[in-house]
Amino acid sequence: MLHDRVLVEVDTEAGERRSSGGIVIPATAAMGARRLAWSRVVAVGPHARAVQVGDRVLFDPEDKAEVEVAGEVYVLMRERDVHAVAAERVGDEATGLYL
Repeated sequence: MLHDRVLVEVDTEAGERRSSGGIVIPATAAMGARRLAWSRVVAVGPHARAVQVGDRVLFDPEDKAEVEVAGEVYVLMRERDVHAVAAERVGDEATGLYL
């Protein structure tokens, strides 16, 4: 990985989801607004400051580059394209989310 690039694994279980009323919404249903996605970081460049391998990050999957490595699909982005980081290294007194 170069510079501030972040490589995340694509969440294959993000297919269908349920509404708060219990209605199943298929993965092919169109959303009115953009939907952000959570993914796990598998590699970071040397200049990434807030993201580490193993963190879960929130990002917009619509305008990111997908790459296939050894048969696995990943998303490659810059660190500035990450909206939030969920990390266990923060400690018990905080939420673990950097917003």
